[in-house]
Amino acid sequence: MEVILLDKVVNLGDLGDIVRVKNGYARNFLIPSGMARRATAVNKAEFEARRAELEKQAAERLAEAEAQAAKLQDHNIKLTQKAGVDGRLFGSVTNHDVANELKAQGFDIQKSQVRLPEGPIKTVGDTQVAVLLHTDVTVEITVSVYGETA
Repeated sequence: MEVILLDKVVNLGDLGDIVRVKNGYARNFLIPSGMARRATAVNKAEFEARRAELEKQAAERLAEAEAQAAKLQDHNIKLTQKAGVDGRLFGSVTNHDVANELKAQGFDIQKSQVRLPEGPIKTVGDTQVAVLLHTDVTVEITVSVYGETA
């Protein structure tokens, strides 16, 4: 199925690109989430009429993400988990824990935006974590995990 992208999609294309994707991907993900429309003659004409407006909205979202990235740059969050004497955690620190702490500090971050490079954190110490704010904006933060003996 051919679709017109209404937003930048990672590994697929930019705003305004007409790409061929599998039917299920278009019907179940791209079209319902508002990232694409079917590439019919009517939709192509409508897209060209709205192109400037969509590009302006995309630029505004990028600017907001860059502003948030400037605030988050070199940010350090501290989490405390129960740990054994050898420094291993009884549980783990997940992207959900990191997102909740960032929300508590006033940042609007979803858990799907937090990327843990080596999976959940299972030891005490500092770890670099990537936060994906936009398809073009990623910022690294430091997560410091402290052990709490039970």
